[in-house]
Amino acid sequence: MVKLVTIPVEAREDEKAVKRLGHYSSAQSILVVGDGDLSFSLALATAFGSGEKLVATSFDSYVHLISMYIKAESNVAELKRLGATVLHGVSVKKMKKRTDLMSRRFDRIVFNFPHAGFIGKENQVHMINAHRLLVQRFFRPLGEIHVSHKMGQPYDRWEIEGLALEFSLSLFEMVAFRKEDYPGYNQKRGDGDRCDEEFPLRNGCTLKFQRWPR
Repeated sequence: MVKLVTIPVEAREDEKAVKRLGHYSSAQSILVVGDGDLSFSLALATAFGSGEKLVATSFDSYVHLISMYIKAESNVAELKRLGATVLHGVSVKKMKKRTDLMSRRFDRIVFNFPHAGFIGKENQVHMINAHRLLVQRFFRPLGEIHVSHKMGQPYDRWEIEGLALEFSLSLFEMVAFRKEDYPGYNQKRGDGDRCDEEFPLRNGCTLKFQRWPR
């Protein structure tokens, strides 16, 4: 016999009020790390109609950011208009020590296509090691962590899943990264003379990690 469950009107209305985009929803507290020209964060805030629960960060200072990316200034202004917190000069290496982040807890922590800079060719050992160190330093905050990354060589040599295990993080899902799921998002090279150019997203995936009990 099937048992019918009546859902209160208030609960149905609350569910309808939650807006979603890709893997994320307006009900979640979200930290976006190293967001290039901040277009990914803006895609989320725009879809949700609010950035109240969103913290968007850039590695560069504000002055450097708007000199690098043609849309950065307008993206920052729109994020703030939508109520998002926007932080600049946020280094993954020192993020855990920042007082403006230490007191906050996030449901989702997102790092799309981490990159340590163009200090050589992608398949060179010192470049692989630099990228691995960057991801290692990122795998410290609490919350469900999402890392979008390219699959195949030389990117598989980063061994991201193994790095996560060092911090008691286990991979529970891996899904294809679909740029079209995030209208307005523009992935940027982020370094050098071509910093404002997009890089190809072939074989991109989002890896989702959770911390397992010690």
